[in-house]
Amino acid sequence: MEKGNNPLYDKNTLEFVAVAFECCSWLEKTEREGADLFAFVDKATKLLPLLYLKATLLPEVEVDDDEDVDLAPFITEETYEALRTRLSALLGQHDSYLETFLPDMRYSDTPIAAFISENLSDLYQDLGDFVSLFRQEHEPTMHAALARCTENFRLYWGQTLLNALKALHAVRYNEEFTLTDPTT
Repeated sequence: MEKGNNPLYDKNTLEFVAVAFECCSWLEKTEREGADLFAFVDKATKLLPLLYLKATLLPEVEVDDDEDVDLAPFITEETYEALRTRLSALLGQHDSYLETFLPDMRYSDTPIAAFISENLSDLYQDLGDFVSLFRQEHEPTMHAALARCTENFRLYWGQTLLNALKALHAVRYNEEFTLTDPTT
């Protein structure tokens, strides 16, 4: 397939890959170097909407069942847990929020808690696997990774991203506690 008609080299795919890589790098940097709460939340409320937008613009791709590709995960459970723990510590009391989009919520008398740290770690796991597979530069693997990432966006991590963003927005702009830039 020539590059001009290949969804792997579509402008929207390449822009999504760049934003997904930026998101993973930012979360990894946050885990390694630490960050202050303001800088983290400020960056999250800017980067996550861009990631969501770029995911909605991805071209339609279908998996070729005849291709034998290895889509083994790159992000280990240990890496996931280390990131989740670090983000939970950074967010502290702001990590939890009430979940409203679970199907069971409408039948529940009890609020269901969710965690920004878990949402972002879930997002990192899917994006990290996608970026790692895409970097292999093996077109059948790249194609299958793009198809899986797009499907997972529709079914899972798109809503997860929006849930985290809604909670992060509340942290960023809550009048009860003022989250301020420590550099000002």
